Amino acid sequence: MEQEKVIVIDFGGQYNQLVARRVRECNVYCEIYSYRTALEEIKAMKPKGIILTGGPNSCYEEGAPTYQRELFELGIPVLGLCYGAQLMMHILGGRVESAPVREYGKTEVLLDKASSLFERVKETTVCWMSHFDYISSPAPGFAVTAHTADCPVAAAEDENRKLYAIQFHPEVLHTKEGTKILSNFVKSICGCKGDWRMDHFVEKSIREIRERVGNGKVLCALSGGVDSSVAAVMLSKAIGSQLTCVFVDHGLLRKNEGDEVEAVFGPQGNYELNFIRVNARERFYVKLAGVKEPERKRKIIGEEFIRVFEEEAKKIGSVDFLVQGTIYPDVVESGLGGESAVIKSHHNVGGLPDCVDFKEIIEPLRNLFKDEVRKAGIELGIPKYLVFRQPFPGPGLGVRIVGDVTADKVRMVQDADAIFREELEAAGLDQTIGQYFAALTDMRSVGVMGDERTYDYAVALRAVNTVDFMTAEAAEIPFGVLQKVMGRIINEVGGVNRVLYDLTSKPPGTIEFE
Repeated sequence: MEQEKVIVIDFGGQYNQLVARRVRECNVYCEIYSYRTALEEIKAMKPKGIILTGGPNSCYEEGAPTYQRELFELGIPVLGLCYGAQLMMHILGGRVESAPVREYGKTEVLLDKASSLFERVKETTVCWMSHFDYISSPAPGFAVTAHTADCPVAAAEDENRKLYAIQFHPEVLHTKEGTKILSNFVKSICGCKGDWRMDHFVEKSIREIRERVGNGKVLCALSGGVDSSVAAVMLSKAIGSQLTCVFVDHGLLRKNEGDEVEAVFGPQGNYELNFIRVNARERFYVKLAGVKEPERKRKIIGEEFIRVFEEEAKKIGSVDFLVQGTIYPDVVESGLGGESAVIKSHHNVGGLPDCVDFKEIIEPLRNLFKDEVRKAGIELGIPKYLVFRQPFPGPGLGVRIVGDVTADKVRMVQDADAIFREELEAAGLDQTIGQYFAALTDMRSVGVMGDERTYDYAVALRAVNTVDFMTAEAAEIPFGVLQKVMGRIINEVGGVNRVLYDLTSKPPGTIEFE
């Protein structure tokens, strides 16, 4: 599909995919490539603009990720973010040093002069900083356009060469006017029209799936969550009866969810899918018995998923492809496809075992963030109540139970989670919060119920506001609602005598507990 595009060159920053997400939010198509990508390849793509991401290194150290000076001489606008800004200065003759004061978190940035990059941005704005080094002297030809109390060069530019460097991260939601800054770059400076739309992505994906699969048979991992549901419907529209959807009830689903999934996608549902439900809960519980370490749990759940699919594939004969609902945040946090360090593996990504009994894996949503997946779902005609269903991790309640997994613990977290969701819906808050759920901690504490001593578990409630699921803030739920949830959980859920509310943002935490 011929279209204008902006390229992100990744230097190992954890927000690399989020940069692309923000560009796409401006309706400009964006692709991500490693800094190891050859300059000739970059030139062949004919990008309208180039963005250099952040990264964990010091650009002046030997062996640090770098790029050719010629990148800045192509006549293509370049925007350097954090490490990318420092690298630009370092390569072009500026000076980058260890900062006397490290900046981390929300920081007040003051604009020094008019700039097309900061058009319509307030003279004093809040931005997200995260750096040990700083630009002590900009490169020749660059003018300083912004500073902070501790950072003399928060932004600099060479307008004639269309080179821009900013020390902060405009891609995260903590930067109040970040989207505006990136929009200025891709539209005003790069001249992009902003004509990339989700309907184009859906049409292209269906066409590519049809061409790739040919006459092959496809097995889809259907969990009933947003991602796998959108992937399943996309495959159904592409290849119809060649698709078999296997729903594995691993005993780690939300309360009554197995039956709900079957009602939607099974024989009585509205979709023409070959639907198979596999009851494998005991099998998963046995595999998880006594396992406490989060990564081991994820790997076990991921591998057991694949084993179940292999068995089902053998029953239905030759299967050429396995479909998974992997999305961008899964890939980023698994450290695959870029330069990022591993935060946690995802069963769709890092949890795949070495021996997979399929020819290939199809991941049609791999390049989309959660809100984009939902937009794709609407384009595919999936009902809104399904598209905007609460997100659920691939490993299920296995990563919402801190410590070892047992059938009794699953019951506790299912019941607590159901109560939390019911009360938020009753309070009219369910559509205003990005994600919310209950988790079971591994903490037991003393309590008093009915004049008797108890020594039971603590449930933690988690509710966050987020757009992209790469950054998030704890939602401000009215205290009265939290009190009602607490009362119901303690009274109705056996084995629980304490309820906590998690205030942690992302970063530094993750949305899920494990």
